[in-house]
Amino acid sequence: MTRWEAPGKLNLCLLISPPRADGYHPLQSLVQTIEWCDHLDFEEVEERDDVIVIEHPDIDPEDNLVSRALRHVRSVKDFPKQRVVVDKVLPTGAGVGGGSSNAAATLMAAAGIAGLGRADVAPLAVTLGADVPLFLTGGTLHMGGIGEVIAPQQPLTGLAFAVAVPVFRLDTREVYREWDRLEGPQGEALPEGALPPALRDGMPIRNDLTPAAMSVEPQLAEFMAELRSRWGQPVLLTGSGSGCFGMFPGLDEAVDAAGAVSDLCRVSVGVEPRPRGVAEVFVDQGR
Repeated sequence: MTRWEAPGKLNLCLLISPPRADGYHPLQSLVQTIEWCDHLDFEEVEERDDVIVIEHPDIDPEDNLVSRALRHVRSVKDFPKQRVVVDKVLPTGAGVGGGSSNAAATLMAAAGIAGLGRADVAPLAVTLGADVPLFLTGGTLHMGGIGEVIAPQQPLTGLAFAVAVPVFRLDTREVYREWDRLEGPQGEALPEGALPPALRDGMPIRNDLTPAAMSVEPQLAEFMAELRSRWGQPVLLTGSGSGCFGMFPGLDEAVDAAGAVSDLCRVSVGVEPRPRGVAEVFVDQGR
């Protein structure tokens, strides 16, 4: 058996352009993986089909990114059927990339089982989803194109994040459709003086999907306003939401901030930046 960590991510900025002819929106984003992870266990089974165990009401065990990733790798090279158990911690519909990260972990795990390398499966990542490639690398990244252009950046240090996920969820496709309907509004950029030193003099720290997300779900504006009031500092949306975050000098402060808003949230956590993406953390030598 092998076990893999599949981390979440935060979009520290997300700049959106109008859709291309194929319907995809070009973007520019500064992305940070975080130390908040799902875990996936892979074990060979003598079955006709893979067995995917995800005990989560929002995820179809027959059709999900884990099963699709396994099929994608088999299109390159066959390997024994797998029983995959996903310990799901990252919330769905929150913009932290849990499904994409699970797919990236599955690509890498399946590659190892099939005797393939990262280079063999990396081209498959973007076919599974725009965020999947970033999790193969992780850390602090500039993401461009529709997610397939990844450039590592100087690692962020000297800060931690409080992540707050409200009880309501947002659908990515619906938020992008609303952004188009609103004719491409920009999000409000945070003033430089409100940013940690590591984020000054770089990309504008804003999320262009925020106005569309608030239009789709009016409760989001109230939620973010309450976070700002309790934290006494700016709050950003990650991805298409509904998760939001604030930046703090250290993990203790971030944990305290997350605890201070737990009554508002489906889940709230304090986390540190993670300098890597998906990673194998356990190998059963008897396999």
